[in-house]
Amino acid sequence: MQTSPAVHTLEKELRGIFGARLQSLVAYGERARATAHGAHGAAHGHAHGDAAPVQTIVMVETLTGEDLRACAGRVAAWHDAGLATPLVLAAHEFARSLDAFPLEFGAIIADHTLMAGRNPFEGMTVDAADLRRAVEVQARSHLLHLREGFLETRGRPEALAVLIEQSAPAFAALLSSLARLDGQPSHDAGAVARHAERLLSVPGGVVAEVVALAGPREISSQDATRLFPSYLDAVEKLVSYIDQWSRP
Repeated sequence: MQTSPAVHTLEKELRGIFGARLQSLVAYGERARATAHGAHGAAHGHAHGDAAPVQTIVMVETLTGEDLRACAGRVAAWHDAGLATPLVLAAHEFARSLDAFPLEFGAIIADHTLMAGRNPFEGMTVDAADLRRAVEVQARSHLLHLREGFLETRGRPEALAVLIEQSAPAFAALLSSLARLDGQPSHDAGAVARHAERLLSVPGGVVAEVVALAGPREISSQDATRLFPSYLDAVEKLVSYIDQWSRP
C-alpha cells in the first residue's frame, strides 16, 4: 500500500514520542482520505491545493502530559504537511467510549485504513440502541435548527438560501448516520440520499439536491424558496422514522 511521505513522517515522529507504546496509526474519513492521499497526492498542507487534510487516530498503550506536549510541538509541521491534528487515545479508551460517541466513532470504524501497527477496531461494533439514540438526537436537533433558522430568515429568500447551504453538511452527515443505522453503505453520498428518499417516500431528487450543497455549492434564492418546504418535510419524516425505528 502506497501512502504519503507525510504519513510516513507522522509515524516516525510518533514512534519517537511513544516508542513501543505506539500500537496503531489509522487514517479515517472519506474512504480513509483516499488511503491517506497515496503516494501521488500527498503532502498538501492547508495552504497547498484543495486536498482535505488527512485525519488520523493514534492508539497508544499509555498517554501522559509529556506525550501531549511533545505532540503539540509538532502540530504546526503536521498541518503544513496536509495532516489534521491526530486524535490520540489510550488503547482502552476507544472501546469504552463507543456508547458515548456512537456516531463519531462508528463513522471511524466504518471508514478507516490501517497505516501502522495492528487494527484496533477488529471485532468492534456500535450497539444499535446507542446508534439509534444518537441519530435521533442528531435528527431532532437538525429539525429544530431548520425551524428556528427559517424564522430568522424573516421571509427573505436570500437568507433562506444561506440557511439551506449552511445546513447541508450536517444533513448529509445525518443521512450517513441513518444509513449506518439501517445497515446500508454510508460512504457514497448519492446512494445515501437515494436510500433516504425511498425510505421516507419523499419526491425523488429532493434529498439529493440538499446533500449536493454540502460540496460546498450555492443555491439561488428562487431554488431555495422552492426546495425548503420539501427539505423540511423530509427532516420531519426522518425524525418520525427514527422515533419508531426497530432493528431490521
